[in-house]
Amino acid sequence: MALSSNPAFKNAAFGTGGVKTAPSPGMSAEQLNELYGRPAAGPSETDRMSYEDVIVKTVGVLAFVLIGGAAGFFVPALALPGALIGFVLALVNIFKKKPVPALIFAYGIFQGMALGGISGLLETQYAGIIGQALLGTGVVFGVTLALFANGKIRASAKATKIFMIAAISYGLFSLVNFGLQITGINDDAWGLRSEPIFGIPLGLIIGPLVILMAAYSLVLDFTTIQEGVKNGAARSLGWKAAFGLVLTIVWLYIEIIRLIAIIRGSN
Repeated sequence: MALSSNPAFKNAAFGTGGVKTAPSPGMSAEQLNELYGRPAAGPSETDRMSYEDVIVKTVGVLAFVLIGGAAGFFVPALALPGALIGFVLALVNIFKKKPVPALIFAYGIFQGMALGGISGLLETQYAGIIGQALLGTGVVFGVTLALFANGKIRASAKATKIFMIAAISYGLFSLVNFGLQITGINDDAWGLRSEPIFGIPLGLIIGPLVILMAAYSLVLDFTTIQEGVKNGAARSLGWKAAFGLVLTIVWLYIEIIRLIAIIRGSN
């Protein structure tokens, strides 16, 4: 099974078997009977990852993103420092071997400030865009999760290779576009995304494709979490799983709100 390309999940414990225990040698027949007669221990008793634990942690981190988003919405000046600090914290959490909940929550706060500030500015130009973007993000997430849970969609080695090529290409495009904008070579709000291709803004062409990429990234995240639960990954790695999911959800939201803004701006 293909594991997630999300860097937050790069931990061998997500793909290795859990610790298996056996009765100690020299136990009496009565002790063995008592041992095997006990109810099976759940993930919380064995300190192993569970779906419920990952859900609770993910909701907790998203709550901090929303708190930061509210601050950024009312104080747009927080968007830039939030984006810079959030980016640094994202890298710290990605490369840290052992997850630190405080750092993950801090990432949520500052990333939320960036999203809130940007979303607030777009809301002044396109009333209701935040609600549209949140709805779109929720629909894509919900549909992807439902399809995955019902076995209708699965990650494959071939699809993951295509995804990686597309993700790297898009990352390079975004880097070049950002460079053109900060140097003033392209002073359009969306940079190259506003350039027409056969009369259609480039952003309207690549936007839906990137949203599909983010949806497939969710499939890879779900697959990795499934592997972690099945293989008995440590419960603490649930924080890594939650952080990885939030990274993808944030990416999905950004792409959706940008696409909506380009569509509404072109009308």
